[in-house]
Amino acid sequence: MKFLEEDVLLRIFMSETARLNGKLLYEEIIMKAREMKLAGATVIRGVMGFGADSHLHSAKLVDLGSNLPIIIEIVDQEDKIEKILFYLGEILKDGFVTLEKVRAIKYREKK
Repeated sequence: MKFLEEDVLLRIFMSETARLNGKLLYEEIIMKAREMKLAGATVIRGVMGFGADSHLHSAKLVDLGSNLPIIIEIVDQEDKIEKILFYLGEILKDGFVTLEKVRAIKYREKK
């Protein structure tokens, strides 16, 4: 079965070493998204990037201890995305967020 929806894509750009109460921030965000019953979330680890300070981060072998960029993507209905945005406003200290309206095609098996 196929469903077409108008949803919102939320992207969070941040550092892989960012922490909240001693835990990795991206893990905390994923767990919060799950707790809020959002449709799903994916963490993508960048191999190279830079932020506002223009410091280059790279996954080259000599830089194994580097602080690589992380992108978290979440797609869901606008009202649900608004709820997690409030949470992000409370916990994000460094990074940025983008929002895009998307047409999502969701495939589900008949049960």
